[in-house]
Amino acid sequence: MPTDIPELLTVDAFVRHWATDRPQRSAMVGERRIDFAELEASTARVASALQAAGLRKGDRIAWLGKNAVLYFTLLFGAARIGVVMAPVGWRLAAPERQYIVHDTESKLLFAGDGFADDARAMAAQLPLVQRIFSADEAWAWIDGAARSDFTPAGPDDAILQLYTSGTTGHPKGVELSNRNLFGLRRAAQQAGLPWAAWDDDEVVMVAMPCAHIGGTGLGFMALAGGVSGCVMAEFTPDGVFDVIQHEGVTRFFAVPAALQMLVNHPRCGQTDFSRLKYIFYGAAPIPLELLRQCVKAFGCQFLQAYGMTETTGTVVTLPPEDHDPNGSPRMRAAGKAVPGVEIKIVGPDGQTVPTGEVGEIVTRSSNNMLGYWKRPDATKATKTADNWVHTGDAGYMDADGYVYIHDRVKDMIISGGENVYPAEVENAIYGHPDVADVAVIGVPDETWGEAVKAVVVPRPGRTVTPDSVIAWARDRIAGFKVPKSVDVIAELPRNPTGKILRRALRAPYWEGRDRQVN
Repeated sequence: MPTDIPELLTVDAFVRHWATDRPQRSAMVGERRIDFAELEASTARVASALQAAGLRKGDRIAWLGKNAVLYFTLLFGAARIGVVMAPVGWRLAAPERQYIVHDTESKLLFAGDGFADDARAMAAQLPLVQRIFSADEAWAWIDGAARSDFTPAGPDDAILQLYTSGTTGHPKGVELSNRNLFGLRRAAQQAGLPWAAWDDDEVVMVAMPCAHIGGTGLGFMALAGGVSGCVMAEFTPDGVFDVIQHEGVTRFFAVPAALQMLVNHPRCGQTDFSRLKYIFYGAAPIPLELLRQCVKAFGCQFLQAYGMTETTGTVVTLPPEDHDPNGSPRMRAAGKAVPGVEIKIVGPDGQTVPTGEVGEIVTRSSNNMLGYWKRPDATKATKTADNWVHTGDAGYMDADGYVYIHDRVKDMIISGGENVYPAEVENAIYGHPDVADVAVIGVPDETWGEAVKAVVVPRPGRTVTPDSVIAWARDRIAGFKVPKSVDVIAELPRNPTGKILRRALRAPYWEGRDRQVN
């Protein structure tokens, strides 16, 4: 086991520490393979080049592309001086990408392999962006930069801005600081949690999209542990089997739908998983039968992670000892608060409800976001003055501190680990010439957990065909948000104030299930 190190709370501190402690040890593997000495040098050049370009602490840069060593080099370099990286989901539709880049007020836009043309196509609508880099141009810019002095960012300076959609239909930028990303690490180590300890030769696979905390967060996990981060451009079963086999991956994060793809793949039975120690999963509970298949196939330990972008990811875990392939009541739980995190269940009045009673899950820790970028009202609605974040999930806590998710306070749909907000999909469909009214709900799906369904009301004298609604939406929003099915009804159920009664729409599809999440 590595020697315990002083508490470090910034990217700059971690990069410098590991460059001294283990300079020749692999830091990242992907389109380039770099060790910790090279990581320190390249990120220092990024920081210097950003300063030379006139950027200062609090300025933003954006990334449009898939996961890459280049992305993390830019991210860590910018973070060393408090320039904030904002990755943009590559699966988003062009108007959604453009909205996010513009909202960040980024001065530089970096495009990953294959995305330079997409980035440049947005240039006319992005007056604040001073320069757009292709991947080759970015590497040349980094490699050719001269190192200069810089003042490192502090623990509470923002370094990462991830976008999470809102019920208004517009995504919000979640500002995360150094402390948000590293603050809970020490508490988990001191609690003696096995999964918080790292062997020197570990390899973390980064396969989930970097625009999500489940993607970028794994890169920070590898940096904090002083171990190699194996960066996959995107999740594919063949790619996962390749890097597990050839890079000796010891832990990774995946949503249950991705795990299902792996265990059902013909290569699963032919791959050596002997170095795998932990698989973290989240965004949806794991079905018992899938857990049985995974335990048999991978032979490692499983942890369920519950959290959200606003909590910098995981605040509740279901540890390996509670994963029973024979089934147990605790497997229905999201888990218990990780060390350093407070969880409580509150009623509409904000007061804690009795044990076992359903209310909203709220949480407080050093993981809680700084706030929503330039959205003080939205921040105030989610985060209290004393740093409690409202998750929007309804659940209860048992006498042992296990948290069980019962339903959603908000209307968010989670499909294959992707967050889909009905308002975004509804906004995309409303302009359809045959549609008078629309509501979007999540319905059970065996592969994705939930699937997006649109329920539409036709305009008088018009006929709505489901295929036309799906095609209309596909032109306007990302593929994972497009409805998988469309129902046509005469009138949407609404309350006296006109609000759509989504629960009434959802009820028939969830009949026979004891909770409204899959």
